[in-house]
Amino acid sequence: MEHDWRLVVLGAVICLLASAVAISLFHRARAAQGRAREIWIGLDAAVGGCGIWATHFVAMLAYDPGIEAGYNIPITLLSLVLAVAILAVGLAVATLDERWRTVAAGGAIVGAGVAAMHYTGMLGLELPARIVWSPGIVASSIAFGSLFGALALVVATRGERFGTVAAATGLLTVAIVSHHFTAMGAVTLVPDPTIVSGGLTVSPRVLSFMTAVAVFAILGLSLIASILDRRAKTELHKQKVVLDTALENMSQGLCMFDADGRIMLFNERYSEMMGRSRMPLQGRLLIDVLQDLHSIGEWDGDPEEFCNALVAEAKAGHSATRIVSRNERAIRVVDQPMKGGGWVATFEDITEWQQAQEQISHMARHDALTNLPNRTLFREQLEKASRLAKRSDQLAVLCLDLDHFKEINDTLGHPIGDALLREVARRLGECVTEHDTVARLGGDEFAIVQFCSNCEPSVVSSLASLVVERIAAPYEIGGHQLVIGVSIGISLAPEDGKDPDELLQKADLALYRAKADGRGTYRFFETGMDARAQARRLLERDLRLALEHDEFEVYYQPIRDVAGGQVVAFEALARWNHSLRGLIAPNNFIPVAEETGLIVPLGEIVLRKACADAAGWPEAVAVAVNLSPVQFKNPNLVSSVKAALQASGLSPDRLELEITESVLLQNSEATLAVLHELRGFGVRISLDDFGTGYSSLSYLRSFPFDKIKIDRSFVTDLATREDSMAIVRAVTGLGKSLGIVTTAEGVETDTQFDLLRQEGCTQAQGYLFSPPRPAADVAKMLRRAPERSVA
Repeated sequence: MEHDWRLVVLGAVICLLASAVAISLFHRARAAQGRAREIWIGLDAAVGGCGIWATHFVAMLAYDPGIEAGYNIPITLLSLVLAVAILAVGLAVATLDERWRTVAAGGAIVGAGVAAMHYTGMLGLELPARIVWSPGIVASSIAFGSLFGALALVVATRGERFGTVAAATGLLTVAIVSHHFTAMGAVTLVPDPTIVSGGLTVSPRVLSFMTAVAVFAILGLSLIASILDRRAKTELHKQKVVLDTALENMSQGLCMFDADGRIMLFNERYSEMMGRSRMPLQGRLLIDVLQDLHSIGEWDGDPEEFCNALVAEAKAGHSATRIVSRNERAIRVVDQPMKGGGWVATFEDITEWQQAQEQISHMARHDALTNLPNRTLFREQLEKASRLAKRSDQLAVLCLDLDHFKEINDTLGHPIGDALLREVARRLGECVTEHDTVARLGGDEFAIVQFCSNCEPSVVSSLASLVVERIAAPYEIGGHQLVIGVSIGISLAPEDGKDPDELLQKADLALYRAKADGRGTYRFFETGMDARAQARRLLERDLRLALEHDEFEVYYQPIRDVAGGQVVAFEALARWNHSLRGLIAPNNFIPVAEETGLIVPLGEIVLRKACADAAGWPEAVAVAVNLSPVQFKNPNLVSSVKAALQASGLSPDRLELEITESVLLQNSEATLAVLHELRGFGVRISLDDFGTGYSSLSYLRSFPFDKIKIDRSFVTDLATREDSMAIVRAVTGLGKSLGIVTTAEGVETDTQFDLLRQEGCTQAQGYLFSPPRPAADVAKMLRRAPERSVA
């Protein structure tokens, strides 16, 4: 009853205010780290210490002991310092970790700080009386302060909701107030006039001023704390807005889990991708979510096993990547462990990426035009088939090359050629079974791997025959009716080898043999083919060396006028005088030169030598030089002819260039332009092997040839076959009508010569007059008359 209860209420209000600020600052300290935490703890200790000190002395002002009293200044200030210091220690302990025991210990230290401040402040009370303490009540006051202080901080750690904060504030207020009034109940004053106050004392009026200062300090610190707290909350709000914006605008889904597998954070993209938009997720255990999905048939597997595995991986600090399928979409999930437990899972839709990768892989292993396997995939499948084949199984490799495809591609254009290749690919697919593989190796080259279990070798022949028959059937493409053929080379495993490269090589050798045997057929690999291929490679190498070492000579065969018998021209023919093998026949090396493109430099050599030799002959004698179709692909053909004429000084009208119909097949418009250019500066043009092609008459109309040569195949049978005689008669008659010279090749008998003269053939050449001879023998051939004339 010795208290002014108005001041008691004021002290309680001050205590409540200080407690509210202290609890708020305690939350900020727990949320901060490092230096920031230390600042918040110091500020909290200052506010709390001043609040406890102000509460104590306002209550002391409310206390009326009945006698004059004062307060010792140093001890009074020491009580404030003790309150701040011990509170700082208690708060630091309470923020060490999350365990409630640690927080309670810190709260108990805060309660001890309240007791230290109270009893130190009571030591500073100076009045003419002795203070007698009741030990039991003193102990109770300390216990009250520590108990309620511990409860206040433990409750404060439960969260920042209003109810929790209010409860913690009330408990801390109770801790301070209950301690003070309990401690005051332990006081008994015994008057003693002998006790005299010291010099450094302060009156209650001055103390009230000091208390007011402390209250203002509390209010000022509270204002500072409020501003800092507002700034912190504003900054946190900004960060939260930024984080929410980033999360909701991510192309990936994101979900954060704590150490127990509880969902702490997620974005909308995650719930959409995983089909969980219609179910609560925040704060739920992942296992509960998966069990709900499992119960409605939207999750396969054991949820408990799956979640336990994820938690174990996170605790072990292992990251993991997996691919899951949701609503026909492929989703890549990456689980990244967090410090302190838990993990962050990111979810990325990789459906389009997977499709693009599959498309890239398909394009890299398939032909873009026909969508057939390309050489790379074909070889892989051949290797696989070789590994899987048993002893009783048969594996056949068929290499295919289209006949005359290049002529179609050059004359009709690449779009028609591409359409033809696609149609060929379709027909090949119809010829094989599901166990076989058809591939396009490039250009007009295809291949087939035929896998046959426990079957006869004749099955391979049947497939090859079927392919030859189907490919040879006419095609209707772009308004054109096209006819091509196919040549096939076949190798068998294990007879011809087991290695894919060896099987392909031997099938290619067999293909070369099929081409040499007339095309439009198939050939199996035979042992001798390898030797022939090696011989051909050796011949090609020697051919290149021969060009470098100038081993080629030009021989000449006379062409005689049928009516007068004199030599009117010589045909220049290339001869190879090999340094080791001697003279090599043209039919042995000319085809190789044409296939390898070496015919171009070889043709230029023959042309230069022929022009140089002819320049020394009588002016009435011309020289004829053959041009290969390959030479017409050389853009420098016209310039090389001009250069040969200029270097030799030979008149252009003494040079005859002989071409075959195949030259006109490859690109008729461009070829005709070249021929017109050659004809323009005086060179004469002859059409060789007339009658063996398919469009001779149209060519005679499209270009004014100076000469047509009748093929030796007709001249040979002239005396024995009526059809040959009819063809020769028709050609000579055509020549007369068009004013074109006709020359018969391969004349070997007097009978043939007489018949040609009777039909009006203009010129003749052949062994009847002379075989091809070196340039040194030209003078003799010019002087020599025909044998029948001498007779």
